[in-house]
Amino acid sequence: MERRVVITGLGAVTPIGNDVDTFWENLKAGKCGITKITKFDSTDFKAHVAAEVKDFDPLLYMDKGEVRKNDPFSQFAIAAATQAVNDSEIMGKIDPERFGVYFGSGIGGIQTFSNQMTALNEKGPRRVSAYFIPMLIANIAGGNIAIKFNAQGSCLPITTACATSNNEIGEAYRAIKHGYLDAIIAGGAEAAIVPVGVAGFGNMTALTTCPDPEDACCPFDKRRSGFVMGEGGAALILEEYEHAKARGARMYAEIVGYGATDDAHHMTAPDPEGNGGARAIRMAYEEAGADLANEKIYINAHGTSTPLNERSETLAIKKAFGEHAYDVVISSTKSMTGHMLGAAGAVEAIASALAVKEGIVPPTINYKEPDPDCDLDVCPNEARKVDLDLALSVSLGFGGHNACIAIRKVL
Repeated sequence: MERRVVITGLGAVTPIGNDVDTFWENLKAGKCGITKITKFDSTDFKAHVAAEVKDFDPLLYMDKGEVRKNDPFSQFAIAAATQAVNDSEIMGKIDPERFGVYFGSGIGGIQTFSNQMTALNEKGPRRVSAYFIPMLIANIAGGNIAIKFNAQGSCLPITTACATSNNEIGEAYRAIKHGYLDAIIAGGAEAAIVPVGVAGFGNMTALTTCPDPEDACCPFDKRRSGFVMGEGGAALILEEYEHAKARGARMYAEIVGYGATDDAHHMTAPDPEGNGGARAIRMAYEEAGADLANEKIYINAHGTSTPLNERSETLAIKKAFGEHAYDVVISSTKSMTGHMLGAAGAVEAIASALAVKEGIVPPTINYKEPDPDCDLDVCPNEARKVDLDLALSVSLGFGGHNACIAIRKVL
């Protein structure tokens, strides 16, 4: 017997707020979290703006010793997971052996890697930290979360670039649906706004060179020229419905579908025909039992503000929905958060769940010049009240990874 899966806890550290309430209010208000890069001097770099997390205090979530032993991506992860666990009130009400962690990162501890390479080159091998490897590896955020919350079930960190945390949520949904676990901390984190990260993405022409923070990220707009790097962490508590009901848990929304495919096309570029993305979207809404003709559907698009992505993603939506594509409401919240890479899917799943719960579609900000190749309803510039039946959150990653999750109100 397949089981229902609900969301009972949320946590987020983002460029527009270091908790879920602040994030959501700023998202609805169309607040831009993009600024000039402050973490280092970007004078000689191609990109000069980023969506940095602001005023984050890791000591709210761990002691000084733990801070020193965790790369910033892992600090963001632990903070978001702690918020979500506290929000869910699940501790003491779950069998540790039935409690899992599905939490990943697209890149992992790149700041630690950069710092330790400098130490090696300037001071020699004996000056490389004994904590270098455990701070670097992309699975360590999930491992540390499992330790912190005594989650003894499956701990499955996934790395699928920008689709990472959407895959985490989807695979967690399946694990609970098919009876392997009763609850899972699912999500992702990233902290790649460091010189080598910005140089690498910049030199492959993935990042925008627009110097204006208020105009640099404009998804679906004709002026889009590359993504803006973001950072942060996001976590959701996924829980089996009857387990959540029995303990009187608050239920934000229900996960009802998941699709995962690969373009098998190119290392970084999406399939220009959008076929892989269309299949992932269709898989998710078909599992959700969507009635395309009669239900109001919101898509939180991948929407990175790159010329290739939005053209391909628009085509994917048209292929997935056919004549109903123009009835769907779409937005890219990356216009406000930047592209949080391995954390993007999780923070956008939170936005999608709250959109369904409250009946509010967050906007795509900075939309000024329509692109005939992107002619769907992208909810430009202002949030919109919509009585939503279903939300789809789409993530598309380097390597051709496509993931889509479907979310409904809890009935």
